[in-house]
Amino acid sequence: MLRRVTLLFSSLLLLAVAPAQAVSYPLPPEGSRLVGSPLTITIPHDNTFPLEAFAAKYGQGLSNMLEANPDADPFLPKAGSQLVIPQQVILPATAREGIVINVAEMRLYYYPKESNTVEILPIGIGQAGRETPRNWVTAVERKQEGPTWTPTANTRKAYEKEGKTLPAFVPAGPDNPMGLYAIYIGKLYAIHGTNANFGIGLRVSQGCIRLRSDDIKYLFDNVPVGTRVQIIDQPVKITTEPDGSSWVEVHEPLSRNRAEFESSNKVPLPATPVLHALMKDEGIDANRASQELERRSGMPVNISAPAVNHPIDKQPL
Repeated sequence: MLRRVTLLFSSLLLLAVAPAQAVSYPLPPEGSRLVGSPLTITIPHDNTFPLEAFAAKYGQGLSNMLEANPDADPFLPKAGSQLVIPQQVILPATAREGIVINVAEMRLYYYPKESNTVEILPIGIGQAGRETPRNWVTAVERKQEGPTWTPTANTRKAYEKEGKTLPAFVPAGPDNPMGLYAIYIGKLYAIHGTNANFGIGLRVSQGCIRLRSDDIKYLFDNVPVGTRVQIIDQPVKITTEPDGSSWVEVHEPLSRNRAEFESSNKVPLPATPVLHALMKDEGIDANRASQELERRSGMPVNISAPAVNHPIDKQPL
């Protein structure tokens, strides 16, 4: 489904119903990584907008919305139907510092200094074959208002195969695919805006990280040069909360090659230490965990064993 949506949305210019809204959360206490709560909305009976418009309104990427609502029509959600807005998340198991990007869930986490909050922004990432870097720690090298774009020779050839002519140089301005602001990380990549209202939560870029216009403006204004940037690839996140409850959040993994990208089959979850620990934990409901590993809703699910979920109070003798 997601690949088909990527291909079709790449040929459309969609209108947004409202500006994008970054979702801000107070940081949980030490030992906790669960923040926020899910929201359910009802599609208006006179709706004429695609799923992307609702994703933008509530600060989500298209992939996040499709994971949470697999039966939703991405082009015209059914009037009167309900949509789950996945605004509850498990924070990545990383330092709560600077920018953390989880390419698997297509979200960017920004931890402003001395704010005790985290800003969570949806992103678009590199196409299959033009991957966004993974498992990388770098920093913000510089920022540029009104960036220009010089496509590589390979990029221009790829466009030519699709019957499109791409200029050797794209000047700054509203027609630039990098949008109006760019934050350069490392030497070759950037976190930047876009000149189109699609691609957030999809694999459509040339390897850089794409944000909606309001979100990149917020980062540009608030992220200092030198800020730490960590890019991770974690489709499975788990947490044991201070109350003893266990939670898992599972996203569809990124395809590892073109064949997987073009296949209708699910991409296998990587055999990571996190996944191994999840299945060996005696405090979880193994059946519920297995169901979520198959479902991949992209939302935190309580997988605590029944004794943890429903403790039996001992009665006095």
